[in-house]
Amino acid sequence: MDRGDMPNALSGMETSAGTARVSLRGISKRFLAVQANDAVDLDFFPGEIHALLGENGAGKSTLMKILYGFYQGDAGEILVEGKRQHIRSPLDARHLRIGMVFQTFTLIPALSVAENIALYLPDLPFVPSRRGIAERIRTFSQRYHLDVDPDATVRDLCIGDQQKVEVLKLLLADARVLIFDEATRVLAPHEVESLFEILARLKEAGFAIVFITHKMREVLACADRITVMRRGRVAGTLLRATATEQTLVRLMFGDAVPSEGRTGAPKQKHAAVPLLELRHVSTRSKTAGTQLDDISLAIHPEEIVGVAGVSGNGQRELADVMLGLLPCWRGKRMLDGTDATQWTAGRIRESGVGFVPEDPLAMGVVPSMTVAQNAALGDVGRYARHGGFALDWSQVQQDVDSSFRSLSFDALDSRTQARTLSGGQLQRAILARELGRKPRLLVASYPTRGLDVRSAVAARRVLSLLRDEGGSVLIVSEDLDELCDLSDRLVVLHGGRVVGEFLPHEIDRHRIGYLMTGSGSAHG
Repeated sequence: MDRGDMPNALSGMETSAGTARVSLRGISKRFLAVQANDAVDLDFFPGEIHALLGENGAGKSTLMKILYGFYQGDAGEILVEGKRQHIRSPLDARHLRIGMVFQTFTLIPALSVAENIALYLPDLPFVPSRRGIAERIRTFSQRYHLDVDPDATVRDLCIGDQQKVEVLKLLLADARVLIFDEATRVLAPHEVESLFEILARLKEAGFAIVFITHKMREVLACADRITVMRRGRVAGTLLRATATEQTLVRLMFGDAVPSEGRTGAPKQKHAAVPLLELRHVSTRSKTAGTQLDDISLAIHPEEIVGVAGVSGNGQRELADVMLGLLPCWRGKRMLDGTDATQWTAGRIRESGVGFVPEDPLAMGVVPSMTVAQNAALGDVGRYARHGGFALDWSQVQQDVDSSFRSLSFDALDSRTQARTLSGGQLQRAILARELGRKPRLLVASYPTRGLDVRSAVAARRVLSLLRDEGGSVLIVSEDLDELCDLSDRLVVLHGGRVVGEFLPHEIDRHRIGYLMTGSGSAHG
């Protein structure tokens, strides 16, 4: 599809919303050989939610970082209220009333809500009035239905309320352009609905809102305009009324995305012996983290088990116990009916267990090694030659290429150092390496995080295929839709305990959401 053929429901600065609050004109940015943004024109209007979509590397994040002052463009200009501005830092952006809510919150857990917000205020007096700040917070909370106690300690707040604090920080700092980066990533379904209600109120109050997400359903649910970026350019801008998932996919990729349907029907009967089983497992760790409390969970062959939960409720610890990275303080870990409680992580991996970690760069690769070297490191025995004194790099390369093809991923240069890869590229490299080993059990933490729509669909299809060929998969994900679509059984974690278990026909997204957040409404 040529650029001139792409749909554009709106262009320039003429909409029913009036004059653009922010306009980007001809924005270009290059990083070495990568053209991240190429002559991008965009307008953000007051009283409008403008969604940005695009696959990994499309240029969305770079563009917003230019607007917020993290980067400076190589060419182009930014106009705020029609006047050209030079935004050299986030402080410049905030002075121009541009604010950003990041997917990783920037709050200080030990401080109160009022103290966190006070640190962000540009007009904070030398001797601030706690009562005055708290009163301002209550005023804005009531106005926009952001109900948060100013005296509450941030670490005691649920994720949804922490996000409200991030929004209040921007509102009290007088921002009028609000950028939300993957704002629903860690929210339960009822918290997502609450966020959309907040966005609607902010829109009615005249804020210009930029909403970045990988989830097309959310875009179609809340946006007024949708801009799709592709290879650093604007592929098209559509009104929500004229947009469908099909038109958005076509703009993003120029071709059809593979179906997400299951590759086979799930089997309800399981083998007598689970492939992996935790029996009344509890943990005690000297480091920070959630302790597991009396976890019993079995994973059978030909089964995908999904784990839902708000971040920080024991998901990482559950995966670590299964992989032998965290010892069992009480209880047992069984593999194929054999007591593996004292097995090392290496022995568990050699038994046919694969791993997609929560933090790919810190836990999945050696950052200074290349893609090929990391692939070989994942299974040195397979590639060792001459008694271990040499590695068959030709075979490594063949396996890397084969794994990427099987996942329908774009090829990566195997000579590239892992630390130079983007988050999505790194996730693809780890998925290709682990699935290429054809594990009997794959423990996958957030396997599609950072992946664009096409790559995520391909990854889910391969996970289903692994299940259908007799393997097992445990998936930890913050995407409840993904878990509901893939899982043969879904368990919910809260506070280090299993608080719910569901078969596909029993799944109630809202009940699961309340269980995830520890709300008594789950039983209402």
